[in-house]
Amino acid sequence: MCAASTSSAFGFCAFHRASNSAMLGQSIQRFTTSVVCRSHCEEGPGKNLPFSVENKWWLLAMVTLYFGSGFAAPFYIVRHQLLKK
Repeated sequence: MCAASTSSAFGFCAFHRASNSAMLGQSIQRFTTSVVCRSHCEEGPGKNLPFSVENKWWLLAMVTLYFGSGFAAPFYIVRHQLLKK
């Protein structure tokens, strides 16, 4: 724990905090580098996506369905509310 009685103690505390954050940054960098080195994923455009981009027509249909359902949902909700008795 740092003593707050003298100005030199404040300097030491600031240096101590800075060195701890630098050590933390280095350890994070080492960890992320090692994780990247250990990954054995395929590389290239579209290989890291959770869906296939190989068939452009299937992709077009899925994207249209996804965004179309989000766009149409409020209209169907309003229609449902207006038709309720």
